[in-house]
Amino acid sequence: MIRFENVGLRYGTGPEVLRDIDFELAPGSFQFLAGPSGAGKSSLLKLLFLALRPTRGLITLLGRDVATLPRDDLPELRREIGVVFQEFRLLNHLTVFENVALPLRVAGAKPSGYSTDVLELLSWVGLADHADAYPPVLSGGEKQRAAIARAVIGRPHLLLADEPTGNVDPALARRLLRLFVEMNRQGTTVVIATHDSHLIAQAKATVMELDGGRLRLAA
Repeated sequence: MIRFENVGLRYGTGPEVLRDIDFELAPGSFQFLAGPSGAGKSSLLKLLFLALRPTRGLITLLGRDVATLPRDDLPELRREIGVVFQEFRLLNHLTVFENVALPLRVAGAKPSGYSTDVLELLSWVGLADHADAYPPVLSGGEKQRAAIARAVIGRPHLLLADEPTGNVDPALARRLLRLFVEMNRQGTTVVIATHDSHLIAQAKATVMELDGGRLRLAA
């Protein structure tokens, strides 16, 4: 599914923020990405989402060599990846329902084929009463849940989440974790970046820990 070989990343002419990163993730695996603020977690996720390319080293993602991947092939590969960003990236001119359904619309699905699935997922994340609301009127936690629903609705091969439970209460965090676990059981490879040690303790998953731009397996 994913292979990093001697990967390094720097922004401009600055020092490397990621150094000598080596790991492999098997299809259907579940990982937490831990580490203090500034350790490079978001940068590593951006490499996985193809928002950045490495300064050095090799990355193989979903069977494709990232270094030689033509730019025109990026959108198709990204459709296999669900991403939960810290900044949510919801479209303010679309309702919550329309935001969540967007990956399915982009893939060519018709509303009659996905309406029930979208509404059921909104109910699961506690947004059933906000389906017709627009993002500007939502709280931070509600936006986060909408972003999570959008990321998982298309059943991606790879799911990346950057602090996905940072704005919700512990009970809802556990519920969202169950959603990620269920996605994993259905075959999705999951990588969750988090500071939340309680969240990590609730799932039997490998912990990859970043510190000072270097990676180690913590468990």
